[in-house]
Amino acid sequence: MSTAGIDRRTRRRQETIEEILDVAVELMEAEGVAALSLSAVARRLGMQPPSLYQYFPSKMAIYDALFQRGSELQRDAYRTALDSSPSQDPLEQLLVAATAFCRWCLEHQVLTQLMFWRTVPGFEPTPAAYAPALESLDDLRNHLQTMSDAGYLHPDAASDEGLALYTSMTAGLLSQQIANEPDASFEDGRFIRLLPVVLEMFYQRYAPTRGKK
Repeated sequence: MSTAGIDRRTRRRQETIEEILDVAVELMEAEGVAALSLSAVARRLGMQPPSLYQYFPSKMAIYDALFQRGSELQRDAYRTALDSSPSQDPLEQLLVAATAFCRWCLEHQVLTQLMFWRTVPGFEPTPAAYAPALESLDDLRNHLQTMSDAGYLHPDAASDEGLALYTSMTAGLLSQQIANEPDASFEDGRFIRLLPVVLEMFYQRYAPTRGKK
């Protein structure tokens, strides 16, 4: 078989995988994240369930692929916003990046629930699927460390405690927004628009003078 034939087969397989994942998201939006059914996915695609197993051996495998896809997209949205920020001020840059992160989460609520809430009993992402999420945490830690090095924040801001507090505060806003006003925009949502206030609270907690008398 020619290389061109192999490439076409590989490309077609990848296209089918992406189509399966797209349909899975549509069904999860309609029925709930934990209610995904392989049979329903197969029916929507016009294929028999055994054919679907050639691409994903189980429902958990689809969740795993979606977790990785979402983590990569969320990571890239954060990085793009940070790289394209018109300001060189680290405080403003963090707000820009945090805003991009929250916007992405509100625009992809099914993936957000899968990634940040334990909505599927028994599901744990594989190390490969979880790797982009760890990269996102490293991005955040590095930015907080940069802010600390520049004198904007206390060094503890980039500690494990600091990351836990930061992610808890932002995740709390997202959780409240999605639970109470899932259809509201970022600008209109009464919870998510408190993001600058939450960041200010974080800055106050880790002010450069923390612990000094």
